[in-house]
Amino acid sequence: MRRAGLIVAEVLAVLKENVRAGASTLDLEKIAEEETRKRNARPAFKGYRGYPYCLCTSINNEVVHGMPSKKTLKDGDILSIDFGVQHNGFFGDSAVTVPVGAISDDARRLIEVTAASLDAAIDKCIEGNKLTDVSAAVQKYVEFHGFSVVREFVGHGIGRELHEAPQVPNFGLPGRGIKLKAGMVLAIEPMINMGESAVKVLEDGWTAVTADGSLSAHFEHTVAITHERPYVLSKL
Repeated sequence: MRRAGLIVAEVLAVLKENVRAGASTLDLEKIAEEETRKRNARPAFKGYRGYPYCLCTSINNEVVHGMPSKKTLKDGDILSIDFGVQHNGFFGDSAVTVPVGAISDDARRLIEVTAASLDAAIDKCIEGNKLTDVSAAVQKYVEFHGFSVVREFVGHGIGRELHEAPQVPNFGLPGRGIKLKAGMVLAIEPMINMGESAVKVLEDGWTAVTADGSLSAHFEHTVAITHERPYVLSKL
């Protein structure tokens, strides 16, 4: 699974270098497919439940599952890129939110807090902790900084399938749910809104947006529970 996660990390690094004003998310999609094939992997999302692309590209108020298009990015946008692969029978999954040019201080703070909330959750991925210790860490950090946690979408187990049990919410009271054991692998993915937590899905059946039109950010890592510290499989 580390090999799958590393491929995801490498492709996301290439994509981040290509995020700029004037580029389209469809341009990024083409790069992702080429880079994945170079590494003898298969894009995990393409064909999953009928989804037609390798990437989910969500701009500004789009929370998750935005579809690549010819629409071009502009200065001040924020772009969430969610990407996964299958390699040698195992899956890796990760997401980042990237600024396009100069962005507002509020948008930058949203990105920073979302990324830090993922770090807080990963710190709880310790053998013997409960699943909701991970969830509660996200909610506590995010709400302390004045943002809201999306509740309709959650993280998940991952392994030989892209989505496995258990679901990993980004909210909840600590000390509940299954006990974390060495060998478990979780895809932890805080989705955080600048405004209210409510979201709605557009007519395309995929793209989720904030109900109030506020900005949203998304970060994700594939994390293994070990006998020692958490092992982030989708980090370079």
